[in-house]
Amino acid sequence: MRKLVTIIILLSLVFCSLKVGATKTDLPFPIQSESAILMEYTTGEILVDKNSHKQLPPASVTKMMVMLLIMEAVDSGKIQLTDKVIASPEACRMGGSQIWLEPGEEMTVEELMKAVGIVSANDASVALAEYISGSHEEFVKLMNKRAQELGLKNTKYVNSTGLKPDGGEPGNITSAYDQAILARELLKHPTVLKWTGTWIDSLRGGESFLRNTNNLVRFFQGCDGLKTGFTSEAGYCLVGSAHKDAIRVIAVVMKAPTSQVRNNEITKLFNYGFSQYKSVKILNSGQLLGKTKVIKGEVEEVNIIIPHDLSVALKREVQSSPEVFISIPSKVRAPLSKGQRIGEVLVKVDGEIKLKADLVAESAVKESGFFRFLIQITKNFLEGLFK
Repeated sequence: MRKLVTIIILLSLVFCSLKVGATKTDLPFPIQSESAILMEYTTGEILVDKNSHKQLPPASVTKMMVMLLIMEAVDSGKIQLTDKVIASPEACRMGGSQIWLEPGEEMTVEELMKAVGIVSANDASVALAEYISGSHEEFVKLMNKRAQELGLKNTKYVNSTGLKPDGGEPGNITSAYDQAILARELLKHPTVLKWTGTWIDSLRGGESFLRNTNNLVRFFQGCDGLKTGFTSEAGYCLVGSAHKDAIRVIAVVMKAPTSQVRNNEITKLFNYGFSQYKSVKILNSGQLLGKTKVIKGEVEEVNIIIPHDLSVALKREVQSSPEVFISIPSKVRAPLSKGQRIGEVLVKVDGEIKLKADLVAESAVKESGFFRFLIQITKNFLEGLFK
């Protein structure tokens, strides 16, 4: 009887240890950071997850939302990168990382974005916020509104810098998952990579030296962003993005104990992501995919093309061939501009949509005059009649 009880106890201990071991092996390697996530960019598939929904202070990772709102304002035509921004006394009072703006100093939106993207300048971030919304407070409202629209449920902003507020009030809060979603949205504006992927640059005609706070931009081939952060409360944070063979991954670590741990863990996440995926070329840039009739145009048809190379990221074990579905309207109305969106291409694997991309007009088409339009209508009528 004693032997039987002993065996049962031993077996229970074995099963318990196996259960604990199974939990640990959910991660492909040990991660010291409080929270981490690895996401494949095109599909949004999550490959590694450690406490990714846990709310933590983001420090200067906050400025990814600033960059997104600025780029959306540029793309909508509200502002231009060449616009001049005048630094306010409030912006110049920001501590931490800065480019030492002087009250009344002028810089372009692009120069300030360079400062935010490369050296995480707090004064530049506030200057941009005030330029967009009139005041820093109104811009913070815009940040929170956009966070809600993106479904960032664990995110709340109180400023555009990530610095802890004076007086002990709660600061910005977010999660690794929310920042991966935000990074994916920011990457829809590849212009930001011009700044976040730059190792060394300067401002003020070379007088102000800029060195990227993200060392992986220099030391990890393919890394081109996106944002570092550090405060004593937040620890060492990094939202990283890297590409290799048409595969792009987003890696986030929050509250790492040291900058070395932060960089090492992002590097491991990058390498793991690239080891799990393969890139399959679908279409070539400029490839003709069809034609459509142009109503009231100087020409009767316009070619429809894919404007850039199209590749899909697939897990290496996937053997199924991608299916391509092309949607082009039977007719469009002039005038058309070159590169104007006309249709859409879907890429499916095993019935699941993996990728969507726009199809565009290969050339511009001007609107025809009345008599040419009348001739076209008559021709179309006769063709239809005889058919």
